[in-house]
Amino acid sequence: MKKPSWEIVLGIVLIISSVVLYFAHFLIFKDAHHIFIYLLGDIAFIPMDVLIVTLIIHKVLVGREKHQIMEKMNMVIGAFFSEVGSELLEYLVEFDGNLAKIRNNLIIGKEWTNKDFLDAKKKFKNYDYIIDKKRGDLQKLLAFLKDRRVFLLRLLENPILLEHQGFTNLLWAVFHFSDELTHRKDIKNLPDSDYEHLIGDIKRVYVLLIEEWLDYMKHLQKKYPYLFSLALRTNPFDSDADVVIK
Repeated sequence: MKKPSWEIVLGIVLIISSVVLYFAHFLIFKDAHHIFIYLLGDIAFIPMDVLIVTLIIHKVLVGREKHQIMEKMNMVIGAFFSEVGSELLEYLVEFDGNLAKIRNNLIIGKEWTNKDFLDAKKKFKNYDYIIDKKRGDLQKLLAFLKDRRVFLLRLLENPILLEHQGFTNLLWAVFHFSDELTHRKDIKNLPDSDYEHLIGDIKRVYVLLIEEWLDYMKHLQKKYPYLFSLALRTNPFDSDADVVIK
């Protein structure tokens, strides 16, 4: 026979304890009327107690916990862009055959509003990117991804990222692209059909990376203006960007 859970045992013990205490109260004071008045009052307060504890206090605690998780997640995303994302974006920009037409729309200004970031995300999420294999250097890109592989693996081990599906999709896309390049013995001499396949992988990473980059820049603007200033001065889409303040 299956043993009852500790919750059931605890519940039974508490109920018996309550009955014993009420009975002791009756034996001492001989006042059942007083007992039932307070018993009914306590029972009547239970719905209000549930409202306060479950709906109000619980919501506040959950909101605080969610805020803490978001802060930790943004720290992880910040580490990604610091170690991988920003430089990876520089490599991928080289493959963009339509960069001249979209560059100005991704030069983020200090006074950008939430609407500006939202409009940029909507525009570039469905944008028809033109990826030209002749413009970029797959060999350098492969070396870069190999060098950052351990760091990316550690990011995937972080349970915080389960809260951010978009960023997780980006990491998987980067890993897939890295594996595609790694398994080719000579990426300099590939048939056009294989290049087309790699172009699809580059485009997937590029689209997801720009989307997450815009969110990251928006976060920096609100929370860390000094980091936002550096990000503006190293914007891979701004040909005039200069880290040196003049």
